[in-house]
Amino acid sequence: MSRPVRSIFALFCLVTLPSLVNAQTPTAKDATQIKAASSKKASASRAEVDPLAEQRRITALSLLKSLADEAKGYRDQTLRARVLSRAADALWDSEQDRARTLFGSAWDAAEEADAESARKLEEDIRRQEQTTGSVAVTPPPSVRNEVLRLASRRDRALGEEFLKKMEESKEREAANSSLGRDPWMSKPSQAQRLSLATQLLQDGDTEHALQYADPALTSVTVETINFLSALREKDAAAADKRFVALLQLAAVDPQSDANTVSGLSSYVFTPFLYITFERRGGANQMARRGPTPAPDIPADLRKAFFQVAAQILLRPLPPPDQDTTSSGRIGKYMVIKRLLPLFERYAPDHFAELGTMMAALSTDAPDRMRTGENRAVNRGITPEDNSRDRMEGFQDRIDRAANSAERDAIYADMASALAGANDARGRDLVDKIEDSDLRRQTRAFVDFEYLNNALQKKDTQEALRIARSGELTHLQRVWGFTQAARQLLKSERARAIDILEEATAEARRIAASEMERPRALIAITSVLIEADAARAWDLISEVVKAANSSDGYTGDDARMTSSLRFKNGVVVNSANVPDFDLLGLFRSLAKYDLYRAIEAAKNFTGEAPRANATLAIARAVLEEKQESGVRSQ
Repeated sequence: MSRPVRSIFALFCLVTLPSLVNAQTPTAKDATQIKAASSKKASASRAEVDPLAEQRRITALSLLKSLADEAKGYRDQTLRARVLSRAADALWDSEQDRARTLFGSAWDAAEEADAESARKLEEDIRRQEQTTGSVAVTPPPSVRNEVLRLASRRDRALGEEFLKKMEESKEREAANSSLGRDPWMSKPSQAQRLSLATQLLQDGDTEHALQYADPALTSVTVETINFLSALREKDAAAADKRFVALLQLAAVDPQSDANTVSGLSSYVFTPFLYITFERRGGANQMARRGPTPAPDIPADLRKAFFQVAAQILLRPLPPPDQDTTSSGRIGKYMVIKRLLPLFERYAPDHFAELGTMMAALSTDAPDRMRTGENRAVNRGITPEDNSRDRMEGFQDRIDRAANSAERDAIYADMASALAGANDARGRDLVDKIEDSDLRRQTRAFVDFEYLNNALQKKDTQEALRIARSGELTHLQRVWGFTQAARQLLKSERARAIDILEEATAEARRIAASEMERPRALIAITSVLIEADAARAWDLISEVVKAANSSDGYTGDDARMTSSLRFKNGVVVNSANVPDFDLLGLFRSLAKYDLYRAIEAAKNFTGEAPRANATLAIARAVLEEKQESGVRSQ
């Protein structure tokens, strides 16, 4: 990027030199005019190009190019794919041809990485089934998805090329699978397209999201309705227009049934909660988000929904042996039972007809479905009864337990549920667990839940109490300390720094070879740099040393997971913790002192942490807004 600067200078010389050669001795007035013109040109030049900012940009681009060349030799295909795609994304505005080539190489590496991850996941599942009888796994992230997401934002044609390859791969996997596809899930190719579109929506790129999503919005599925609900939060008119098109398709499709109506109702009344019923009345409840209020749907659109819903639900009943609908007669009964209160309120003209249809179907429904309570029928439609005791029916479960192992499992299950709801009774149940190992595991799980709850409520005192005395791992304690310190930075800076000292002492208790040690130190430094930059720089060398001592550390894992396993049950909670990631830390360091940050990144001996730190530095510089004046180096 130095060429434009040199070109401007050369052009300036060509224009001005002849005039200087042929000019007569200037008058005082001419000299004043020349001086003024020169001053204006100099000011314009400084406004056009800040030399220091330009030098930072050139340095960042050089870092990226060198890193991309290095990444081509990585043996770790996941790392190769990530580094090449992220470098390509960062280079796109400057060198598109090079970036496009890097995206292609990244895709090839991602295909190999995903295939290897799938093989390892299958092995892990089989091992757990054989040794414990239950399975708790976290599927690895799709590296192809990561590459696709970046490429599609930059070049639609390139994104479509990668998407087509991935769709073909997903269709082959589905064809070879022994498991049948849920009819309310999109075909793999559609699901992949909608997944990408949803990611683009989350990135704020609505235009590209619609370009990728539109070809897949052809049927009522979990993915299509959830995408439209997410789109409505960004562009209500665009979402409503596409929902009307789905209504029209459903109305004329002879395969539409009660579950089609239930799916459509999700967009109108229960965003991100999608419920279907099986032929025997069982419910499938798919929540992609916590409880979300019903959107402010225009009256004419709501009316159109009820018209189509009534049309489908009131279709003549086929003989039981000829009923091929996904819901069957019992499932249809349950859907009508769920939606009837909404018809009564918004479309009373259809209420009586649907009541008659429901009565005709009731002979097929078991007594427990006609008269018993069913959460799936009321969920999202009837307000939750928050006054209901969470432990209702708990003692009956304990009384029916056959032995102490079953009782312990019930105690552990209920304790984890109560802790998740921030109900202090969970701690009392932990003490009743007879098995000492399960009791310890359960206490550790619930203490971390209570810590998380306290931090979310910004109850710093309670969070610090649990961080100091709870049954937590070193990393969990550090996380508790750092998050509490962050909450106190503005109001009690000195106290926040003292808490970070506690966190540092806790981090140093982690074994030098453990990956948790650099993650803990990174979390501390990420907060400390906001409170005391000088101390933060002092801690960087310890971060690098810890990373170099930990085999397999990448600097790219920002997740914190807690799990509890008991008889016939597993509870796993996983959350993203950006403070554990090198990305945020080195972005901050680059803003304080670019060249010192570069030197720190070079000291990582592992390919992954060095690459991630370098990428963070380069992106931080390239995303800076051009500013006039001198920047701190």
